[in-house]
Amino acid sequence: MKILGIAGSPRRDGNTDLLLAEFLKGTISKGAEVKIIYLEKLKISPCQHCDSCFKEGKCKIQDDMQQIYGELELADVIVLASPVQFSGPPAAVKAMIDRCQCLWARKYVLKIPPLSRERKRKGFLISVGARRMKDMFVPTLQIVKTWFHVLEVEYAGELLLSGVDEKGAILQQPETLQKAYEAGQKLAEG
Repeated sequence: MKILGIAGSPRRDGNTDLLLAEFLKGTISKGAEVKIIYLEKLKISPCQHCDSCFKEGKCKIQDDMQQIYGELELADVIVLASPVQFSGPPAAVKAMIDRCQCLWARKYVLKIPPLSRERKRKGFLISVGARRMKDMFVPTLQIVKTWFHVLEVEYAGELLLSGVDEKGAILQQPETLQKAYEAGQKLAEG
């Protein structure tokens, strides 16, 4: 099983990254092969909504997003780890999702699978937010669930944590790190 971890936090080695690492350790313990992409290291231009992808289902912009398309194709499980900023994912995560417009075009305009159908894929969301607001994660959940739906990725669950802000604060919650590890194990088991 191939697991793609997408680290969407602009703050490296922060709470979101630490939870993703524990989740992925859980998958590795069950024999999964893991690849991690750190979005803050990549150059991803925003979607230009030029509709050129309506012709062949490919984005005309040549940047680091091309490597993400390839990794999405190879993955059996996609795990997106994203903090919440202003009630949604940070800009790098949103840019990556928006650039999947070409996969939307494949599915809805060209009537071909957005990704190969050789395997069923699952998706999981890890999200952390500093505030304790009712419905804080609703916008992020809607965006991620829609993205997974377009990619024909089954939404397999989430780990959502509010009230966590300072870098490394999650290390004071070993039970939450254990939950992330166990969620990874469960997803890797099938």
